[in-house]
Amino acid sequence: MEIEYYYASYSAYAYLGNAELHAVARRTGATIKYIPMDLRAVMPAAGSQSFTERSQAHKDYFFGREMIRWAEHRGLEMMDRIPTHHGNDITLSNCLLIAADKAGADMELLTNTILYAHWVQDANLDNEADLKDICKRAGLDGNELLALAKTSEIKEIYKANTSEAIKRHVFGSPTYFVGGDMFYGQDRLHMVERALLKPYKGKWPRN
Repeated sequence: MEIEYYYASYSAYAYLGNAELHAVARRTGATIKYIPMDLRAVMPAAGSQSFTERSQAHKDYFFGREMIRWAEHRGLEMMDRIPTHHGNDITLSNCLLIAADKAGADMELLTNTILYAHWVQDANLDNEADLKDICKRAGLDGNELLALAKTSEIKEIYKANTSEAIKRHVFGSPTYFVGGDMFYGQDRLHMVERALLKPYKGKWPRN
């Protein structure tokens, strides 16, 4: 079985669920298909508000209290605030992930390293020096991967990933698919594991 993993390089809840996702894959023998997407295009296409349009109470809960509780629950380090450079462009970092996957890199390690760098070390994911440092810590050649990330081939994959996410009604990161059934949010990973072992009744989309 395969888990299709739609996520973005700067996603708080992708970070919170990344280790558990891979633990689920190991327990069930599932493979993971990594699908970095432009979350800032996917969310409005699904009718969701942008981060800047949300109420302060919403931000304080989902990117404050809830986030910190989940970090404690998962045994993870995490800042108790939005990273300094969170609003910067995410194209290069997402394309870096795609390039690394194409090059056969250890995607579990790189994905965790980039998310950890942003949410624990306040890394700027739109800064090439920070991205090269992230690659180095993941045992990868940052210069080579950044060059690949900037190619039209990788940008087209990124565009296709985003279009496919919109077509499949994805509206947040992380989102997982198992046998076509969609599970939104890292707090659904126990259900992802169950679906790998025994699919749920019904289908998605409903019509």
